[in-house]
Amino acid sequence: MAETSCQYEFTGFDRLKLFWALSRTPHGLLDMSTAALASLLWLGHFPSLKIIALGLITVFAGYTAVYALNDVVGYRSDKKKLQQGNLREVDDCQDLDAMLVRHPMARGLLSFKEGLVWSIAWALLALMGAYLLNPICVLIFVGGCVLETIYCTMWNVSPSRTIVSGVVKAAGPIAAVFAVDPNPAASYLIVLFLLLFFWEVGGQNVPNDWIDLQEDVRFGARTIPIRFGLEQANIIIFGSIMLTLILSGVLLTLSPLTFGLPFIIGFALVGFHFLLLPTIMLFRTDENSHAMILFNKASYYPLAMLVVVVIKLIF
Repeated sequence: MAETSCQYEFTGFDRLKLFWALSRTPHGLLDMSTAALASLLWLGHFPSLKIIALGLITVFAGYTAVYALNDVVGYRSDKKKLQQGNLREVDDCQDLDAMLVRHPMARGLLSFKEGLVWSIAWALLALMGAYLLNPICVLIFVGGCVLETIYCTMWNVSPSRTIVSGVVKAAGPIAAVFAVDPNPAASYLIVLFLLLFFWEVGGQNVPNDWIDLQEDVRFGARTIPIRFGLEQANIIIFGSIMLTLILSGVLLTLSPLTFGLPFIIGFALVGFHFLLLPTIMLFRTDENSHAMILFNKASYYPLAMLVVVVIKLIF
């Protein structure tokens, strides 16, 4: 069995780390901030403690289930890669999605049954929470799970799976808006959707496929870097990030909150550090290491935006 320098000895209760690794919990926790950001910007104030508590549980359960579903659906292909020695190991310690251990089921550290039960259990909890918040959230969650399954099966079919990924990423935050307001404005939802879509494409999906390029080529994957080449992939990333920054500004104007100059500067610095600067570095160098830097930094963008919004709400 292949091992990485990031892998631990998992025994007893410590084995729970394998399940958190299956659900890519570090990344899932960051994605929770995206849902919080979307709901707070629309609401303009903190919701009730009941909604906050139920929302946190539901969102955590949802992301935990969906990320685990990714590995459940991709179990056979991940196992095949590992058996042939082609599952990416390099820089796993720097990869946000592999901070614990990469693909624990494919490595035989967890059984397929354990992974499946884990994903279903969290999905059921997410469904119950979503129903209590707003039945519309149930439909959004189920739709997200279906699209995530489709996304996983398109790995070696079409680069258009990136589009599916963008839709999936937007599902959680949109559901969060409906959780705090059953009748949000369509204009806000449209801008939110487009913002998250392009953030996922330019800051997450395409950079991640860039990182996995050599592995994907060996297995006949159909990704944007493979189908269109790194130069075109870089253009797609750059354009998507520019749109993300523009749409972020538009979303702020649609919020009932009024942001003064200090907060506008704060949002600008966040966009520059977490999105614009790493994008420019990748565009100039075409280096794999900068694709990973962009992926990791872009993952923190919603959290950094959320911090600025929370400071505004408190003060």
